[in-house]
Amino acid sequence: MTTTLNDTAQSLLSNLGMDTTADFPVLEQLGDNRYLRDLKINVGNVLNNSQNLTKKEALLLALSVAANEKQQLLIDAFTKAAEAEGATAAELSETLACTSLLSTNNVYYRFRHFMDKEYYTTAQAGIRMSIMMTPVLGKEFFELMSLVVSAVNGCEMCVRSHEESVLKHGASEARVLDAIRLGAVIKGLITVL
Repeated sequence: MTTTLNDTAQSLLSNLGMDTTADFPVLEQLGDNRYLRDLKINVGNVLNNSQNLTKKEALLLALSVAANEKQQLLIDAFTKAAEAEGATAAELSETLACTSLLSTNNVYYRFRHFMDKEYYTTAQAGIRMSIMMTPVLGKEFFELMSLVVSAVNGCEMCVRSHEESVLKHGASEARVLDAIRLGAVIKGLITVL
């Protein structure tokens, strides 16, 4: 069954390079309300108007959130858009690998943090993370992506660790905040798709 989307929803999806004829029952239910108009503006701003992220970086971060949330339509749209901005196959692959690794780490370290028991906090993680050593995306951006995925997944220990690492690799707090804002807005977008 095909939904009938209002102009705002169609414009939002079209701007993302998505099929406006697919089924989007939540978008249809929202109608043309103020939130949907705000969401369209917010998505456009985080993807196109950051002073601290390049367009390619914004799209790769958006791709990491879409992959983390298993939103295939956005994965496809952000992959295509990132390629158009010069993202290589290696960068796209590493974005997906980073997302998978951080999803793993977030579960593991969130457990350690929640339990706060000496045995758990002192035991070796036993999780290989060689991709973090020399990332194709560069150490600073890989850490920034790790921070965004960790924030979306709600792992306080990982958020604190990656935020500290990103700053040590030369990022500004403004860059961090732009990346986190992007992750939050894309997560909100996914909720209504």
